[in-house]
Amino acid sequence: MANLNKVMLIGNLTRDPEIKYTPKGTAIAAFGLAVNRNYTTETGEKREEVTFIDVDAFGRVAEIIGEYCKKGRPLFVEGRLKLDTWDDKASGQKRSKLKVMVENIQLLGGREGGPGGSGGGVSPDMADYADSQVASAPPARRSAPAAPPRPPADPDLDAAPDDIPF
Repeated sequence: MANLNKVMLIGNLTRDPEIKYTPKGTAIAAFGLAVNRNYTTETGEKREEVTFIDVDAFGRVAEIIGEYCKKGRPLFVEGRLKLDTWDDKASGQKRSKLKVMVENIQLLGGREGGPGGSGGGVSPDMADYADSQVASAPPARRSAPAAPPRPPADPDLDAAPDDIPF
C-alpha cells in the first residue's frame, strides 16, 4: 500500500524562532506558523479563519531560519507531519501534539531594510549552497528583463549565413 506524508504551507511566523542545539551541535529551530484562509459564507459575509501550526526544523535549515526569520515574516514550508505523544506529569494523562517537521523552506517577502522580492529556497541537501546564495545575493533591481542567456558557441553549428552551402 502506498503512503504519503507531505505538507506544504505558506504562512507568517507567530513568534521569533527558538534555536537550541543538541549535545552533538545540531541546531533545532522551533517556531509557530499562522496560516490564513479567507472565504465567503452563503450569506455573502467575508470571513477569515486562522490556523496556528507548530513547526520544527533541524540542522543547517534551522540555523538559516534562526538567522533570517523573525516574527511576522512570511515563509513557505515543506515537510511532513509528526505526532508527538507523552504522559502529562501534572494530570497523568496521555497527551499528543501534531507538528510539522521541516524538509525544505522558501524565504518569502523582501529582505529586512531592502527592496521587495523573494529569498532563496533551502533544503537540507542544498543548505550550504543556498545559504551562501541568500547571504550574498545582490538586491533585486526593478529594470527591464535581461535578454535570455545565449548558449555557448559551437563551431559546427554557429556558422554565418553566407557560409552555409545550401
